[in-house]
Amino acid sequence: MRSWSFVAACGLVANVSAAPGYGSGRAVAVSATQPSTAKQPLEHFLSYSIEFSSFAQFAGNLSAPNTYSDNLLNNIAHYAGSKPLIRVGGNTQDLSLFNASQQQATIQYFSAANPDYPANQTFGPAFFESYQTWPGVRFSHGFNLAENSTEARAALLDSVPYACEALRGKLNGWELGNEPDLYPTVVNPIPPRGPDYSPAEYVAEWLNWTRAIHIQMQQACPDLATNASFKFFAPSLAGAAGLSAFTAEPVFEAGLNTDHDIGFISAHKYIAARGDLGLTLQGTLMNHTNNLRAVNDLLNISALIQAIPDKNLVPTAPFILGEGNSLARQGIGGVSNSFGAALWGLDYALSLVSHGIGRWHMHQGVNYRYQAWQPVETRNTTKGTKAPFYGNIAVSAFLGDLANAESRPFVVDLGLPNFDESAFASYVNGKLKKLIVINMDEYNATTSNVGYVDDYPRPVETYSFQLPRGYKSAQLQRLMANGSDAIAGVTFDGYSYASELDNGKPVRLSNVTIGERLRVGRNGKVVVKLPRSSAAILNFE
Repeated sequence: MRSWSFVAACGLVANVSAAPGYGSGRAVAVSATQPSTAKQPLEHFLSYSIEFSSFAQFAGNLSAPNTYSDNLLNNIAHYAGSKPLIRVGGNTQDLSLFNASQQQATIQYFSAANPDYPANQTFGPAFFESYQTWPGVRFSHGFNLAENSTEARAALLDSVPYACEALRGKLNGWELGNEPDLYPTVVNPIPPRGPDYSPAEYVAEWLNWTRAIHIQMQQACPDLATNASFKFFAPSLAGAAGLSAFTAEPVFEAGLNTDHDIGFISAHKYIAARGDLGLTLQGTLMNHTNNLRAVNDLLNISALIQAIPDKNLVPTAPFILGEGNSLARQGIGGVSNSFGAALWGLDYALSLVSHGIGRWHMHQGVNYRYQAWQPVETRNTTKGTKAPFYGNIAVSAFLGDLANAESRPFVVDLGLPNFDESAFASYVNGKLKKLIVINMDEYNATTSNVGYVDDYPRPVETYSFQLPRGYKSAQLQRLMANGSDAIAGVTFDGYSYASELDNGKPVRLSNVTIGERLRVGRNGKVVVKLPRSSAAILNFE
């Protein structure tokens, strides 16, 4: 068994011992008091983005609300202090036309080439009932920019009164267009603008139609048309390198925020995309180094925007991840819906927080492989709570009550030495409050592990932390499944949120160890044993 020591700068020391072949030791300094590098999340850090064409199924309507979805949102609120914010948008907001005379909430037309979401959709006034089914939730609503026919533009303006009436008292912002940097490319599923479509052309369109929406809103909902209320998520770029002629920096330089109506600087980011070469659960997702690379891409975008000389062009709004998940193009079955993806989401979320990105809208849609839950039964996918949701719960439990500004934590990445592990510390009022350790070394429940014979015992890693004075014990919450490839049987702190048990409400399982308490030794050391491919939160008392 190998072990390595973590030398503390101010009294907090971590030691890790590992199974044979697990790794080699290095030293890292960790602070016992809140480091200056620690970052604080925004309220509603863990939020969701729901595909426009899927929203009516996720939320239901007034006569048949989707209480299962609402139960899952309440589970997040139990830890986070409030329900997640919901962004209603995605590719299908840019191919959906409003029809005021349509009785159905949506009429959808699918192509054989893409069964994941409709090739086009019309939606009627009944669609907006879905905004009334989740008490206590605030939303952003996505308007269509890509379809630029006379009919589409008229439909856009016709929808405004219905949208603002539905979102009165529930509004978190508006969005016009989804990933316009893909409009000039062949990968975009909607009619492209042409290969020479420029940032200036996009900005001219965006300003013209946000102003037209504003006029409509002044007439229909003047209380939502004030300078304080009329705010957008923008520019909502895909940020796909090499696929587009423009990025966020020239978009803002071209005057996107001329009217000072951008409330959130929204970027989109996926770790990779279905169809990319060399994708693996271990190498692509269960990889802290890869997650930090993605976070740095986002930080670079934010820095370029903030460096624009003319500050009138730069919003003072928070920079957020407005849409993101594991693998773009709706993920890969057996990878994006696995317990390994739950561990990925936990590590990615805390990597975002600890580097200053205060909110993540995790994207999902009906039948998507990376979804947190499937809201309804379809011929393709069973209704149910998917493994990634348990990662969301663990994030919320670690960050705690974000609705209370006084208890909102500061988070720092402790910098464990290997790519397949991470640990984070949480500080409240300058004092160490929690630690979390995430082991992402792949252990498969259903197949043999590389380099080992079938059915070898699951390795257990031993992590120990040298605490500052005054700590006596820690209460443990574990995120567990039978292995990184498991797609069912996941628990957090002994709870299941399965739809079939109590429609998504928490159910304590009798066959899962709970109530673990770790004693801090007289030397200030606390030791936690962590099965490979699992995570644990240490709550200090």
